[in-house]
Amino acid sequence: MASDLFTIGSSGVKAARTALEITSQNIANAATDGYIRRSVRLSEMAGPGSWLRVSDLSLSGVRVDGIGRNADLFRQVEVRRTGGDAARASTELRGFENIEAALEQSALFPALTGFEASLQRLSSDPVNPSLRAAVLEDARTLSRTFNLAASALDTAGEGQRFEASDGVNQINLLAGELGRVNLQLTRTTTGTSDQVTLLDQRDLLLERLSGYGDIAVSYAPDQTVEVRMGGGPTPLVSGGNAAPLAMSANADGTLAFTLGGNPITLSSGKLAGHAQTLTALRDNRATLDGIADSLIAAANTAQASGVALDGTPGQPLFTGSGAAGIAVALAAGDAIATAPAGAAAGSRDPANLAALRDALQTAGISGQVDGLLFTASSAVAGRRVTSEALDAIASSARIALDEQAGVDLDQEAANLVQFQQAFQASGKALQVASDIFDTLLALK
Repeated sequence: MASDLFTIGSSGVKAARTALEITSQNIANAATDGYIRRSVRLSEMAGPGSWLRVSDLSLSGVRVDGIGRNADLFRQVEVRRTGGDAARASTELRGFENIEAALEQSALFPALTGFEASLQRLSSDPVNPSLRAAVLEDARTLSRTFNLAASALDTAGEGQRFEASDGVNQINLLAGELGRVNLQLTRTTTGTSDQVTLLDQRDLLLERLSGYGDIAVSYAPDQTVEVRMGGGPTPLVSGGNAAPLAMSANADGTLAFTLGGNPITLSSGKLAGHAQTLTALRDNRATLDGIADSLIAAANTAQASGVALDGTPGQPLFTGSGAAGIAVALAAGDAIATAPAGAAAGSRDPANLAALRDALQTAGISGQVDGLLFTASSAVAGRRVTSEALDAIASSARIALDEQAGVDLDQEAANLVQFQQAFQASGKALQVASDIFDTLLALK
């Protein structure tokens, strides 16, 4: 009996010590990113019975079956899904804010209203040199604001493509690391400390990947994972292999992605946000170019219908095309065709100037600029609402996972007391066994 007590007591001491170590590990890593609470799995240890035993089993104590992770697959999937959506919305919001800033900070609408106001002032005295010079200068200011807005949009696009390129590099880096974790998982024993550490690394890498693009994960019996991205036929990670993700810029500045040489379409994550922002940039740039071309056509057509101050036929007011190419073509204010065709030199007839103002109004240049700015502002407001909603959903999913898989310091403190008492009680059993054994040896 004393021998059995020694076995039972020593197994209890070992189990309690392991449980104390796991609890201490949980406390030490309570704030570690990606750490999932561990727990020790215990089972009864019993051996077959022998001669003169009351039953067919002899009690032999307790054994440690392994170390478990308090992980919930469903909650982890939700964190990845909602986190990817929130990352896409947040990236898209920042991109749309850049578009809005590029258009508003160029002061395009004030420059256009200033040009129209100078035309109206000139109509009161068409031969006034200072008023003609003011019109020409305001026209230059207007053309430069178009240039500035186009340049700002181009700069915003370059920033988006740079960040997207960095995101592609991060995905390839994370995928390669996940492949190495897969290989290590195939070489570890189930339930060991090495395995649970690798599983934490695996899940953290999956969560980080989901922040860049939508992923689908399948799990093998040995806990390795196969990861697919963007619905493509080629796995991003399969076993220890990682397929390369590549990005290319289309002629219009938008993005295209390939995985292992096959095209994919991303619907969540930062890369999807960059792609959608660049699509919006393309559309806004096309609208801006269209407004500039409308301004050039309306002004130049009106100029061609009149004569300059010296009686010569009117020449184009603007040259170039698009917002980036528009520029003032006239060198002096005298060349502004304020009088109608056939008028004598020095005519004070403002009929063609009125035609120029009517042409700008008919083309709706001011309305188009105002609509462009309003659309950009509305898009930002809408994306902000979406981003805040998705961020709240992602935060709720994260909180639910942390409550289930995170470390509760109060619970761990209680476990410390419980396992310490178990350790002391098992030690007491060893002491009793020692006393009994000494008593038996002392019998004569």
